[in-house]
Amino acid sequence: MTQEFEGPRTAIVTGGAKRIGAALARALAADGWHVLVHCNRSRAEAEALAAEIGGSTVQAELADPGAADAIMAALDGLPPARLLVNSASRFALDSVGDFTVEGWDAHLDINLRAPALLSRAFAARVGEGPGLIVNLLDAKLAQPNPDFFSYTVSKMGLAGLTELCARAFAPAIRVCGIAPSVTMVSGPQSRDNFAQVHDLNALGRGVDVAEIVAALRFIVATPTYTGQTIVLDGGQRFLSLPRDVQFLSPSGDGQFLSPSGDGQFMEPK
Repeated sequence: MTQEFEGPRTAIVTGGAKRIGAALARALAADGWHVLVHCNRSRAEAEALAAEIGGSTVQAELADPGAADAIMAALDGLPPARLLVNSASRFALDSVGDFTVEGWDAHLDINLRAPALLSRAFAARVGEGPGLIVNLLDAKLAQPNPDFFSYTVSKMGLAGLTELCARAFAPAIRVCGIAPSVTMVSGPQSRDNFAQVHDLNALGRGVDVAEIVAALRFIVATPTYTGQTIVLDGGQRFLSLPRDVQFLSPSGDGQFLSPSGDGQFMEPK
């Protein structure tokens, strides 16, 4: 099979200092990429990771519209940029009944506007390619529920951006998505709650970070794959869950758990 990406090349991973972003950065480095690890507050972790994998770092606040230019400037002197992974994400609990303007803007600034600006700047830098953009989405888009309202709207927008950019940037640049269900403890969730609901899906197996890494490797290695999203949810979408998995009792009794693990039950918002 023809290899699309060969020779010295750089991958940018936003939010790459910790959690899923760090796992993706390590995998790309192992596959021969020079990785530019983006961070905001996690500078120490980013620098430690870059030292571990032989990469570079850039610090930028993605809520600032100038962040895209700052990240592109950090590519100067590095191998040619060929991959952008938009992994950074804001994730805070709200609902349609209580979301604030500030919370709405914060989610859309980081989860949608920043990837849009980065994608445009990356495409301009890559030129005739080849290039690849991978956006981290969310499996809840395959079966939406009203929890995490502003976050979900921002990811819906990012899903649309994924297809629009795939159309606009072809044939030089492919654009794809990876949409995992709950993979790590997130937001207000406790470890006990995560352990209860991680495998609440049709297969009874929780999604692992290694599967997200495998999905990224598949996308990188498949030159004809573009404009599509890999959903990793164990068939959770088949269950038609009325709430985010954090709030559901694994007994299936229809009650709503508090994600903080305090043993309390919550009324639907």
